Amino acid sequence: MSKKVIIVGSNCTAIVVGVLSTLAASKKYGTFSAPKTSPLVRALYQTALCDGIAKEDKYAELSKKLREIDTLCGIRQILDWDEMVNLPPGAADLRNSQKALLSKLIYERQVSTELKSLVEELSTHLQSGDSEYSNRAKANIRDARRDYLLVSRKSEEMAVRESELESVGYQSWVESRKQKDFSLFRPSLEEIIKLKQQVATATHPEAVCVYDGCLDSFERGMTSARLTQIFAGVTGHLAPLIAAIAASPESSSYVIPATLSEAATEWADLQRQQQLCSEVAQQLGFDSSFGRLDVSVHPFTGGVGPCDVRITSRYSPRWLEGLAGVVHETGHALYEQGRCRGSDCDGLPVSRPLSMGLHESQSLFWERMVFQSREMWTWLTPLIHKHFPHTKHVSADQFYRFVNAVQPGFIRVDADEVTYPQHVALRFELEQRLLAGSLAVKDLPEAWNSRMQQLLGLTVASDDQGVLQDIHWSIGLVGYFPSYSLGAMAAAQLFEAAEKAIPDMRGKISRGEFGEIRQWLRTNVHEVGSLYDNPDELMTAVTGKPLDPAIYVAYLEKKYKELYQLK
Repeated sequence: MSKKVIIVGSNCTAIVVGVLSTLAASKKYGTFSAPKTSPLVRALYQTALCDGIAKEDKYAELSKKLREIDTLCGIRQILDWDEMVNLPPGAADLRNSQKALLSKLIYERQVSTELKSLVEELSTHLQSGDSEYSNRAKANIRDARRDYLLVSRKSEEMAVRESELESVGYQSWVESRKQKDFSLFRPSLEEIIKLKQQVATATHPEAVCVYDGCLDSFERGMTSARLTQIFAGVTGHLAPLIAAIAASPESSSYVIPATLSEAATEWADLQRQQQLCSEVAQQLGFDSSFGRLDVSVHPFTGGVGPCDVRITSRYSPRWLEGLAGVVHETGHALYEQGRCRGSDCDGLPVSRPLSMGLHESQSLFWERMVFQSREMWTWLTPLIHKHFPHTKHVSADQFYRFVNAVQPGFIRVDADEVTYPQHVALRFELEQRLLAGSLAVKDLPEAWNSRMQQLLGLTVASDDQGVLQDIHWSIGLVGYFPSYSLGAMAAAQLFEAAEKAIPDMRGKISRGEFGEIRQWLRTNVHEVGSLYDNPDELMTAVTGKPLDPAIYVAYLEKKYKELYQLK
């Protein structure tokens, strides 16, 4: 109950109002009515009553408006999912206009004067040290203010154009990738980069550079300067490891078992692959009553979590791509299905992931730390034998060795753990140059191919192996790629903490007992959502320290020195 003292004239009056505030607050429980006394006291009572319940009413009104916006955003996300999974090519223009109108409606609500007034007043209460709100309510008000400031700084035209270019860009990217011809995608990408420069400048006028404005959309509080330092440290440590692995006898003598090669005709049965992947996803904890698994050009997780989570993968005779992709997307899905629920959560900012790096940490926790562990293959090998009997003579150790082979490749999503950071570093460098204006879009393929040669010693033969392989730029996710490496680092750190907290965790993995691990992640990450102000705060709360890249480097060095018998 409210015990706030309002100074209206004298100390005596203040005490009266303080007492009445307490009584007034009880009115909502039906235990008190306005006192039958002097007009002055009745007036004071009404003042106290308004003060006692106004903030609660206003927070409820803010929550209502935020939920309406979230609902509209959810509809847009379903349209996005449908566009990438089911939409016939001829309907692209119609979908473009649908999403543009929806974006306009969302924008109008995001910048409405009513929302602004509520955000400003409630934010003032918080800044004054008001402690009546729950921690989740405080986070909702904090992030509602942050969202309002960012959205209100860009024009309606920018918001609508972003939506339009996402559809146009995606469709042109799909065709360009199919034709292996970057020139078909180039006009759309030029518009996307130009618009992202304008939006970043408008929404983050305080940013040191344009790229930081884009980066903040995915990694709140992160800067390109800090990223450069982090990536330099990681890649600097990994370069000698990559070289040592390449020169090792174990690397040169390794031969892929014929039954695991894509040349084995059994892997062409894509329906059986999908059945295997679906079973693995459910064993990991994906709840199909609140989600679904489909096929798309590029694997992704969509829907409107936690009640409607939709994941996709792609399948080919390169069977590991489909299986690893499903495990990765299942990690994202478990995060979405595990988000906090209740009156202070449903449809509100606090239930959202704190950053995309943390979201990627969950997909990479399951893909890299669990799926690629030796223990996982003790459990998973018999399951693969069941679905693909031609592998019955392949041991768990052979599977483990196969999925952890280090071999520089062209495709990021297929890259091994050790060379993966180089793929992200390449994109990070090129994105910065594109947004700074020092690299023209027309020169992007040449710049890409040159850096691939320098970083991984590979010569790109076609655009689909290089600049066209990722969906991200086509749908406006400029500045997203660093989240993958940040996620990998966070995954290693979280796994280390989980192993300390869960008895015999590796033994549980080997037996396919994932429930306790999943619950630990749900309690410490999924349900926490955006309760903290930034990822470092969450990592400190869960692991005892902010993001520490050294843990990630140590994990890779220990694992792969053992695997490749290096000193």
